[in-house]
Amino acid sequence: MHLTLFFITFYYITIMLLQWPQDWKRSVFIPIPKKGNAKECSNYHTIALISHASKVMLKILQARLQQYVNCELPDVQVGFRKGREEPEIKLPTPIGSSKEQESSRKTSASLTTPKPLTMWITTNWKILKEIGIPDHLTCLLRNLYAGQEATVRTGHGTTDWFQIGKGVRQGCILPPCLFNLYAEYIIRNARLDEAQGGIKIARRNINNLRYKNDPTLMAESEEELKSFLMKVKEESEKVGLKLNIQKTKSMASGPITSWQIDGETMETVADFIFLGSKITADGDCSHEIKSHLLLGRKAITNLDSILKSRDIALPTKVRLVKARVFPVVMYGCESWIMKKAEC
Repeated sequence: MHLTLFFITFYYITIMLLQWPQDWKRSVFIPIPKKGNAKECSNYHTIALISHASKVMLKILQARLQQYVNCELPDVQVGFRKGREEPEIKLPTPIGSSKEQESSRKTSASLTTPKPLTMWITTNWKILKEIGIPDHLTCLLRNLYAGQEATVRTGHGTTDWFQIGKGVRQGCILPPCLFNLYAEYIIRNARLDEAQGGIKIARRNINNLRYKNDPTLMAESEEELKSFLMKVKEESEKVGLKLNIQKTKSMASGPITSWQIDGETMETVADFIFLGSKITADGDCSHEIKSHLLLGRKAITNLDSILKSRDIALPTKVRLVKARVFPVVMYGCESWIMKKAEC
């Protein structure tokens, strides 16, 4: 009880004084192999270990920020938001392709990927003010990132403490919230929400869909799509976010030419994987459905010994299948366009 009162008082003083204890600004970085050559630093995830007392304070700060974030973000952004699901953003993508096929009009989509958060956030605090975040919360955030220190821990030992010049900590509670605010600022300044272009779905023009750091731009023509992309690129660079052209892809329901952006060629594809689902230019979901059925068959094969066991009750087997097989088969089914033969 006394410890709880101590921390409540301590958190209250931190908020009132807008100052963080130096220990709460310290992080231990753990590099975790991701893929490819282990000798390349880019092939690692760097996770920050943060003190538990600091995380409680960050959770309080996140809750205060979230009430402002929810008021500012549109419904096309579903990443890092409570009550929002991936199918909400996946659904318009195949529907858009299918509708355009039926009407013989061309639709184009571009899946864009920014550089990782740690490379681009230079903590432009003016953005938070323009978005509508109160000054005392902005000041609390600024003081958190000022004077950050870190050490890197590997199997060979731990480095000395060093200062962090810019960037946020992967593994911290706040970066997803900050990223959404930065992304919203970019889209607002690009004036995409005011643009008349896009794909018309349910009597509404939609030209962008956003899930975390995977925004998708959509248009009815190649010229319109390129215009949207260049606007987003220009506004991104103004706040220190560089578009990753190598991971940006374009797709169209008709012929489309390759683009050159800053000397790099943007890849044109006939399909791409978006949030775990395969999106095709013609809106055909047959391949996606078959793929999920095969995954479901593999999942049930893995349970073969359990399902054939006489020592396990039938209700338990049913619950196990519902928990292990159904989610694999039905993932993303809200966005599937079913043909009569598949029903």
